[in-house]
Amino acid sequence: MKNVRDIMRNSEKVLNSLMGHSDNSAYKYNRLYRIMFNEEMYYVAYQNIYANQGNMTKGLDGRTADQMSLSRIENLIDTLKNETYQPHPSKRVYIPKKNGKKRPLGIPSFEDKLVQEVIRMVLEAIYEGYFEYSSHGFRPKRSCHTALSNIQNTFSGVKWFIEGDIKGFFDNINHQILINILKERVDDERFINLIRKFLNAGYVEDWTFHRTYSGTPQGGIISPILANIYLDKFDKYMKEYIQNFDCGKKRRLDTRSGTLTVRKGRLSTKLKIEKDPNVRKQLASSIREIEKERTKIPHGNEMDDRYRRLKYVRYADDFLIGITGSKADCIQLKKDISQYMENCLKLELSAEKTLITNAKEPAKFLGYDIFVRKSYDTKRDKNGILKRAFNGKVVLYITTDTIRQKLESYDAIQYTYPKGKEAWESKARKFLINYSLLDILDKYNAEIRGFYNYYSLANNSGYINSFYHIMEYSMYKTFSGKLESSVSKVINKFKINKEFAIPYNDEKGVTKYRKFYNEGFKRKKKCPKILYSDLLPSRYIQKEPSLIKRLQTRKCELCGANGEVVMFQVKNIKKLKGEKDWERLMMKKNRKTLVVCEHCNKRVHDN
Repeated sequence: MKNVRDIMRNSEKVLNSLMGHSDNSAYKYNRLYRIMFNEEMYYVAYQNIYANQGNMTKGLDGRTADQMSLSRIENLIDTLKNETYQPHPSKRVYIPKKNGKKRPLGIPSFEDKLVQEVIRMVLEAIYEGYFEYSSHGFRPKRSCHTALSNIQNTFSGVKWFIEGDIKGFFDNINHQILINILKERVDDERFINLIRKFLNAGYVEDWTFHRTYSGTPQGGIISPILANIYLDKFDKYMKEYIQNFDCGKKRRLDTRSGTLTVRKGRLSTKLKIEKDPNVRKQLASSIREIEKERTKIPHGNEMDDRYRRLKYVRYADDFLIGITGSKADCIQLKKDISQYMENCLKLELSAEKTLITNAKEPAKFLGYDIFVRKSYDTKRDKNGILKRAFNGKVVLYITTDTIRQKLESYDAIQYTYPKGKEAWESKARKFLINYSLLDILDKYNAEIRGFYNYYSLANNSGYINSFYHIMEYSMYKTFSGKLESSVSKVINKFKINKEFAIPYNDEKGVTKYRKFYNEGFKRKKKCPKILYSDLLPSRYIQKEPSLIKRLQTRKCELCGANGEVVMFQVKNIKKLKGEKDWERLMMKKNRKTLVVCEHCNKRVHDN
């Protein structure tokens, strides 16, 4: 049996070898299916995905991440070698949405997740260097924030937005088109057929099997990267469109601005040779007036039809386009995109939701309102020249509706109508009353931090204070309900040096305090400029598969016996009460897994 370091190097070697050709569009990969026989790849895949709580939900085969063993991986690989492997249909369940409706969710079997994770690692190594810079969803080093930062740094001065909306994208991906796209880079029919098996696996709902004729695998690990591979065609179409659309190095000078520049130049020349102090003072005053007047006029001719620019950013199936040009350009582009989607990708662009918006008005993208600021505020640059430094800059805003929707999703807000006007009030969250005091505090802290972290790019991030205030008093009311006390008494009881904090004992029995979030909501002053070189994949360096290392010892972590072992796994450590020896060991090690022998495995499951 190879040691863990060799396993890690082996998987790194495989992926780095694939990635070496990733940016070569002419290169075709073959013999990929052999990688599916590589045990080390599954060890890394298991390490990557085991901690997800969803892996403790049974798929159609009734199995979960619990009871993982080396032989389980070996048996899975055997079915791939003799090509008898067949993915199970996903088990379809429904989960509630914020608007009260429900959305379907597919639950694959854990073995299928393992195979998909290996496929995902292979596809990522093949495609990551091939994808376009404009794509930000479900990629390493990419996020909603890199997409928004890119917009704020590159969309300055655009006149129009096009908000892209693809009808039911993930459910309408055409299987044959996706397979044909994959074949452009992959010359391995067995590997392609394995992906095709997942596409056709279907799902079971109410004990009835449903075939899947389009869309990506239900709840599948490979679904996001397959979606990116599919829409990469659109990214490349937009890249070519931009090359043909953009014209002019810079705008022609606005005649009014040019006239004022000439007048200022003449007065400056006179000022240099004038000796009379009173005349010099008058000339200087005239120059300042010209500077102020010039800041009210664009330097370049904003109606210059010889100058056009197009910007494009995509996150998953959402995209935003910025256009410096005419509205007619926007209408034509929307029509061209719709035709491309329909003819080449068999997708439908929503005519109603794909909106053309004047950039002075907010466009919605990734939960933010985005618009281009019109400002006459001036600032001198490093050369002392007075400029409208804030005009044309992209502004990211968080809105009242966004805050309202988040508070409603947390069930932390209620409304009153004094004098006919709506007023917001916090409310207790009754479902939290059975939580411990510390867990209630931790939940509120996590929700506040999460909301702030996402909207920290907003120019009006201080507006999050209104969200914070409702959440703060919702927490107080929840505590008062749990303790059967009043809000004022709860605050007085747990306030220490003007900060709300809950006491708890650490592992050594020392009393410590967990504070309620009180760090403010300062905006990240400047969105970092995202360079293409920063986002390109570097060498793959895998995390050490410590779970496999523990299995390889073949030693029970409960009784110390040597022999055949499996990995026992629980969904959540916090729900353990510490009544059993295995619970206390898991809590002590802060692990949701234990390597156990056959005897101990039976004992923990019987309990």
